[in-house]
Formats: sequence, C-alpha cells, structure tokens
Amino acid sequence: MVEQNDSDVDSSGYESSYDECSPEELLSLASHELQNPLNVAQLQLELVSDDHDSEHLAAAQRALDRMETLITDFLKLTSSTQNLDPVSVVDLPDVTEHCWRYVGTTGATLNVDAAGTIRADRLRLEQLLQNLLQNAIEHGGEDVTVTVGELDDRNGFYVEDDGSGITKTDRESVFALGYSTSHSGTGFGLYLVAKIVQAHGWHIRPTEGPDGGARFEITGVEFVDTDSCHSAVSQSADCPPEEADTQNS
Repeated sequence: MVEQNDSDVDSSGYESSYDECSPEELLSLASHELQNPLNVAQLQLELVSDDHDSEHLAAAQRALDRMETLITDFLKLTSSTQNLDPVSVVDLPDVTEHCWRYVGTTGATLNVDAAGTIRADRLRLEQLLQNLLQNAIEHGGEDVTVTVGELDDRNGFYVEDDGSGITKTDRESVFALGYSTSHSGTGFGLYLVAKIVQAHGWHIRPTEGPDGGARFEITGVEFVDTDSCHSAVSQSADCPPEEADTQNS
C-alpha cells in the first residue's frame, strides 16, 4: 500500500475545473501560459544573435514572431466572444483617427468622411476599426488609401480602400475563422470583426468600393444627435459628457 504524502496533489479537482471551462476560456488560458516560454525563447535567441550571425537564427526569429502574433490573436478572439461592456457615446471620426495611429501606416493615407457620434462599446469598436484598417493595409499595399465614412442610405458606416478588392467568391468566406489569402495572416482579423459586429447587434457586408477596392459596410448602428445635447433641456445618458471647465474663475 502506497501512502500519500501531504505534498501529493490530487489532480482530479484540476481536471474537473478544466472540464467546466468553455473553449474560449481554455484558449485564453493556453495563450497566457504560452506567453512566458515564448518570452524566454525570444530573449535567449536575442542573446545568441549578439554572438552569431546565421540565417537559421533569422528563421527562428520569424517563427517566434509568428507565434507571438498567433497568441495575440488568440487573446483577442477570446475577448471578442465575451459580453460587451456598457455601451457609450463614441465620436466616430475621433476613434477612427485614434486607431489609425496604432496600425502600420507607412505610406498609407486615411480619409475620414464621417462626423457622426454612435453608441458602442468603445474598446470593441477600436478593435473592429484597427482590424479593418490593418486588413486594408495588408491587402491594399503600403501606399493604400483608406476611407471611413457614413452610409447615405442606412444607419451605419463603411471602411473601404483603393486596393485590389475582394473577389465575389472570397466575400463568402472572409469572415470564416482561419481564412486568409495572405501567407502571413492568421485568419482571425475579420473573424473578430464579425464577432464584434454581432455582439453589438449590427450587420456587416463585404462589397466593392467605387475604386475597385474592398469595402465593408456596417449597418444597424445607432447614431446620437449631439445637437440636442446642447439644448437647455437636461442632458440624457445618450449624450457625451461635457468637458470639465479647467479655467480659473
């Protein structure tokens, strides 16, 4: 008979807890656990690269960069499937220009043809816009022009570019998990966009822009009339908060 020491761990509790995890929770856990060994590997590779120059080291670095991209996208995927934070009033031009600063924009141009204010979970909206903007740059080229504007005939907005566009066949698959026409793509970007759109109760449609590029139209968006917020009537929760007066009286 084998005696169990106090230090022995009963793994059944861990197994049952994992059984109760959703696929999204398991994916998030795995992504976090992979981050530490990835950081160690990147650091060790950097130290070796300081003493040696080899194409094999460069290939290893590309593989680690790919792993880091996948882990980042896995974490974005798990967060996009969670419930929205309370929606707030978001200035569409402001959030678009904010997101543009966080994508690779060397040589690319942004046109903002929008002046509206919408109700959305700002963080998720930022993720949506960043993914669409990055997608335009990756597929339209570094000198692509991207336009974000409001739809004339429906409540919504669009993101379009003047690149090569999306074929009608690919339009049916662009939102599928893992689908990508780029060798460096993970196939998560547009899938995340669709998830965020769905969480807001919106709709998204890929089509062709006036210059033949890709165009994504997002409809069902609630716009807020900010003009009424400046009336003498008390402001409602739908109005953006007024900026505090920082001037001395």
